[in-house]
Amino acid sequence: MQKIIRVTTVPISLGGLLQGQLKFMSQYYTIIGISSKGGDVLEYVSKKEEVPVIAVEMTRKITPFQDLRAVYQLYKIFRKEKPDVVHSHTPKAGTLSMLAAKLAGVPIRLHTIAGLPLLEAKGAKRLLLDVVEKITYFCATMIYPNSFVLKDIILENKYTKATKLKVIAKGSSNGIDTSFFDSNLYSEKDDKTLRDELGIKDDDFVFVYVGRLVTDKGVNELIKAFKLINAEYTNSKLLLVGPYEKDLDPVLPETEYEIDNNPNVLSTGWQKDVRPYFSISDVLTFPSYREGFPNVVMQAGSMGLPSIVTDINGCNEIVEHMVNGVIIPTKDQESLYTNMKRMIEDKAFLSKLSKRARTMIIDRYERQYVWDALLKEYQTLIK
Repeated sequence: MQKIIRVTTVPISLGGLLQGQLKFMSQYYTIIGISSKGGDVLEYVSKKEEVPVIAVEMTRKITPFQDLRAVYQLYKIFRKEKPDVVHSHTPKAGTLSMLAAKLAGVPIRLHTIAGLPLLEAKGAKRLLLDVVEKITYFCATMIYPNSFVLKDIILENKYTKATKLKVIAKGSSNGIDTSFFDSNLYSEKDDKTLRDELGIKDDDFVFVYVGRLVTDKGVNELIKAFKLINAEYTNSKLLLVGPYEKDLDPVLPETEYEIDNNPNVLSTGWQKDVRPYFSISDVLTFPSYREGFPNVVMQAGSMGLPSIVTDINGCNEIVEHMVNGVIIPTKDQESLYTNMKRMIEDKAFLSKLSKRARTMIIDRYERQYVWDALLKEYQTLIK
């Protein structure tokens, strides 16, 4: 059986970003996963996806000596395993594994782009990251941006030529399991139990944010906007589902203070299952500066929630303005506040957006549709 090695920087991406995909593809190919060990997470992913895994330590920061060591380890693995395809996800894994795969003579080298963190970098760091990005694309035989707008951004920055770029299906790295993200799985009793646990009353209006609590996700603007909303509507709540990431991209001190001290800002930290939190919420607020193809927006939509998102790639493809949500400019606290206010005040508008939210996700991003499209791509490439 032909062999495909899938690589991500950290195991939570291998098991979360690609959840179910490795197991599905193993029906057609021998699949091996590679990622950093991450405690017991990699072994957990192996059992869940029913594929063998190999640990190679990779960092998300700029660490030249560790990176070179990882390239050598990957090179040795590829020479030993002789895969037909190496397919990587996440920036660091992409650079290291595409370089190692080219050196090892792997014939088909694929990299999926799910966002470009370097777009927010400045000065010398941006120049360095641009060079690294071009090296990754040069070493790959095909690049898969997971959104059409992201493809345009790659071409605008001249990272590679158009013939090397392709969007699988209608975007997304893994699609969405709409049978799993379904509000009908949660009863009124389930919702009330969680609301009571969090101190949310029946008549409270709940905005939810799911993701890392970092600057690049627009959390500073979100907290400022909510503070204004909460001063006018005391029955409003902001539910934050996700961890701080203070070492890479911390929020402002005043933002952290507000999160920790405002009783109407409810921070749950990281949660294994985000569906119960969507189920008790009214609107997703996701004012990110940059994304690839955000799973959170698809998940919220599949659960029947309209979204307030920024006008960035991925978000502005999943959401159609005034159809299943609203699109606002990035880093625009005033626009975020205005649209959050409208969601509370205009019940007919909120209802209209909610009605379209789930059907649009089912029509465009059902997981099996994405998997089948990627399988077809593999079958076309592997002769």
